[in-house]
Amino acid sequence: MTHHRKPGHAALRRCLRPARRLAGLAAILFAATAATAVPATAPAAKPWAPPRIASELFESHGAFDPARGDFYFVRSAADFTGWRIMLSHCGPDGWSTPVDASFAGDGVEADPFITPDGKRLYFISNRSTDGEKHKDLDIWTVDRGSDGRWGEPRRLPAPVNSRGQEWFPRPAADGWLYFGSNRPGGFGKTDIWRAREDSQGRWRVENLGKAVNTPGDEYEPLPSPDGKRLIVMADGGLYQSLRDGDGWAPRHSLGPAVNVNGSEIGAAFSPSGKSLLFSRDTKGPRSGEFFVWQPEGAEDWPPACPRGKH
Repeated sequence: MTHHRKPGHAALRRCLRPARRLAGLAAILFAATAATAVPATAPAAKPWAPPRIASELFESHGAFDPARGDFYFVRSAADFTGWRIMLSHCGPDGWSTPVDASFAGDGVEADPFITPDGKRLYFISNRSTDGEKHKDLDIWTVDRGSDGRWGEPRRLPAPVNSRGQEWFPRPAADGWLYFGSNRPGGFGKTDIWRAREDSQGRWRVENLGKAVNTPGDEYEPLPSPDGKRLIVMADGGLYQSLRDGDGWAPRHSLGPAVNVNGSEIGAAFSPSGKSLLFSRDTKGPRSGEFFVWQPEGAEDWPPACPRGKH
């Protein structure tokens, strides 16, 4: 299996200094635009380790299929190499043994995201095309057919993809596609960018700017369902930026309720935007594991499996 690492992975895997911001401030920042009240202090994220999903390997980057109730995620070696997108079905006895996604290619693949209508899936891949093997990771999409099955994946064109690495494509309510890239022209090693397609099928790409990007690594952007918040995976763990007009305000760490050792990656919002699923390198025998953070109190998410079982 081909092995690949994200930029800044050495920083991602080593223990970093504890964040100084209080957990209560993190909760307020996380839910600043929510209509409901938030507690004065933020509870710590809790493990989410369903049988057959959790293993001695590295599980990360989860995505629930709103159309079929399936769970897509990335499974890697314990050292976070050799990424593959896996699929698990919810059955009478819980989540099924994961298998390769139907659209799997011959390279490393990661960062799945399914649109809220369940009709399109985004991911990254360095799969072969036209008989040629590729070193760089590009953004791909695959659409769901009328039969409910995924069709033939297609790679997005330039300037969305570049000769550098692209990471973590996430469409937002504002019509932009957010992603990370180490392409030239950024503020640091890897930056957060966004792209938009016009009515003629032409794409334009722009950098999110210094409020979000630093001289270091920022490579996973996650817009909230309402478009008012942006979670960013960067050096040191997960951060949040709030919407500021057509741009974004300076980012803030989500604090020690989430960022325990700076290895937190692959965040996903619940449909309500009140919960956050992410992965952390636990530095133990199980390596990377899923965690759920619910700063406003518990909600029925991630989805129960078997369905109806709490």
